[in-house]
Amino acid sequence: MNFVVMALRCEAQPFVEKYKLSKEKLDGYIFFQHKDFCIIISGIGVDNARLATQTLINHFDLDDEDSFYNIGICGASRRFELGECIEIGSIEYDGVLEHFSDRGEQICCVDEPLEQEGSCEIVDMESYGFYDAVRHNPAIKKFAIFKVVSDYFEPSRVSKEHCKQSILQAMDVLKGKMCV
Repeated sequence: MNFVVMALRCEAQPFVEKYKLSKEKLDGYIFFQHKDFCIIISGIGVDNARLATQTLINHFDLDDEDSFYNIGICGASRRFELGECIEIGSIEYDGVLEHFSDRGEQICCVDEPLEQEGSCEIVDMESYGFYDAVRHNPAIKKFAIFKVVSDYFEPSRVSKEHCKQSILQAMDVLKGKMCV
């Protein structure tokens, strides 16, 4: 099974439409599923991502073939293209750097949106919560974090439609990186 944690419904909408996922409820979360693929909508923030990921872990009998993904939009420096899909290999959160893959970029997970570029080139608000949940579960052998650049540290300019279009633009790349 492919388990995907996304913060916003507008991020999930391209997947829902492409894979014709059916909407359900799972312990109070919006949940979409079809055969071997499901998405849970966590809401914004580290704690929400951690709890939604843990809900998936608790609800399903996991095996070695299962893959967990955190997919969503991010702010980034102009080194990256708008709509670019970035694989994440390490996360800095609350002053601590967690490295989990030799592939990918470093992301800063923040509790409040950043309005300007600082020491972080890539920023989101959920990746650490997802990572924190999957790293503590020995049954999870495969996981990855993919972020799609939606803006250059201008979160107030990102509408639901812009968010959806950013993910839609990266769908082919995401499909190639996932086990879908």
